[in-house]
Amino acid sequence: AAWKGGLRFQVSAALKEGHVTPTELCQRCLSLIKSTKFLNAYITVAEETALKQAEESEKRYQRGQPLGVLDGIPIAVKDNFNTAGIETTCASNMLKGYVSPYNATVVQKLLDQGAVLLGKTNLDEFAMGSGSTDGVFGPVRNPWSYSRQYKEKSVPKSHSEDKDANWVITGGSSGGSAAAVSSFTCFAALGSDTGGSTRNPAAHCGVVGLKPTYGLISRHGLIPLVNSMDVPGILTRCVDDAAVVLGSLAGHDPKDSTTIQDNFKPFELPNLTDVSKFLIGIPKEYHAPGLSSEILALWSKAADLFKNAGAKVIEVSLPHTCYSIVCYHVLCTAEVASNMARFDGLEYGHRSDVNKSTESMYAATRREGFNDVVRGRILSGNYFLLKQNYENYFIKAQKVRRLIANDFVKVFRSGVDILLTPTTLSDAVPYMEFIKEDNRTRSTQEDILTQAANMAGLPAINVPTALSERGLPVGLQFIGRSFQEKQLLTVAKWFEKQVKFPMIQLEEVKRHDHGVFQHQKSASFS
Repeated sequence: AAWKGGLRFQVSAALKEGHVTPTELCQRCLSLIKSTKFLNAYITVAEETALKQAEESEKRYQRGQPLGVLDGIPIAVKDNFNTAGIETTCASNMLKGYVSPYNATVVQKLLDQGAVLLGKTNLDEFAMGSGSTDGVFGPVRNPWSYSRQYKEKSVPKSHSEDKDANWVITGGSSGGSAAAVSSFTCFAALGSDTGGSTRNPAAHCGVVGLKPTYGLISRHGLIPLVNSMDVPGILTRCVDDAAVVLGSLAGHDPKDSTTIQDNFKPFELPNLTDVSKFLIGIPKEYHAPGLSSEILALWSKAADLFKNAGAKVIEVSLPHTCYSIVCYHVLCTAEVASNMARFDGLEYGHRSDVNKSTESMYAATRREGFNDVVRGRILSGNYFLLKQNYENYFIKAQKVRRLIANDFVKVFRSGVDILLTPTTLSDAVPYMEFIKEDNRTRSTQEDILTQAANMAGLPAINVPTALSERGLPVGLQFIGRSFQEKQLLTVAKWFEKQVKFPMIQLEEVKRHDHGVFQHQKSASFS
């Protein structure tokens, strides 16, 4: 029961009462990581360190002095957060073998709470992508590809077709973290979210993905992609758990000047029974081209669910949404070009053997270290930042970003509490279909519903809602007011309770770990 339960009331309680020890919990997760290796969710597994941390946690429980709810809880961290003593690669040749001398603030905060760090999860190279398919360690496979729900509904086109060729992507760029949580190898994981990189894979893997308000959680030690939009994200199996992890991470950090100055008080989510006081906004612009009829119907049902429960549901307009993806692309690549300049082969990371001149060493290092996607974004960004283009592209995009942020301000000022939108255009697509399009095209398609929240710095959460006709997860997104995480998560928790999303039934793993998975009833919502 602890295995599928929430952190605060089931797992932490089981640890306190001695029903399970931190070492047993850690060993169970490490065993599952080995039996789900085919998912390629982890780049590095820190087995020795994890068992040592679990041992320390066990001693604290024996003394009756646990550090908090997260003490002894196995977690995973996306491989673009610095971890002292554990390799940090960003899934790139540029950082293969790099070991940071310090922990990212969020990692340190989790360790200070007694969490057990199992390892580092896979991603798109330097978090540039929306499928977790472009990292140097290979693509991440969606655990739902191996679920009973998907296998029962996916019929091979021919008898000769390899049943393994049918696997679907996790979404990205935090696909490793989403797959890790979805496949039960950890209880919570950290991702990063620049344009939807936590919410997108959360939707495809059937887990909760929270992107907090910009500045609520420290970015110190998160290897930057777009400084003005990056936010550490939280992936868990239920909304309550996301609130627990948020409580441990949020607050001011003197090492990150963009964090809030006020103290953050961790909160416990109430069990909402009455939603009649809430005004839910449905942004008409999120009925985007390419939105599947299945997700549109689910979105509409969710709105009706709120309406029937007494909430006021109205259509709202965010008129500049149609410009947001182009605006995002300009600002993203411009900041990428600036951030990637630090990887020159001198201070750390890969260094080419070419030594004809400093300039040739720089060029060869970056050619060998970065993949085509990263090099392409650097080139685009430098083009937008050229003296003759700066006003026309970068400055103009900054102005459009302000208009997009103002759209949200106006809607929330009008009395709307929460916005309800789809998270993705469709359920997860098969890997072979996904790679037919290039990274830039795919990122444009996949980020369209999520990146506006990053440009406005608002909190947003994906809540798994139902299974598609193909037996794959579909999620919906809730966007809240700035720094109103408690309200956002309270509504998300109420919604989660109504839809009763089914638990994954992992056929492949059951052969290895019989008895770990106990299943809830199927979702009645769809």
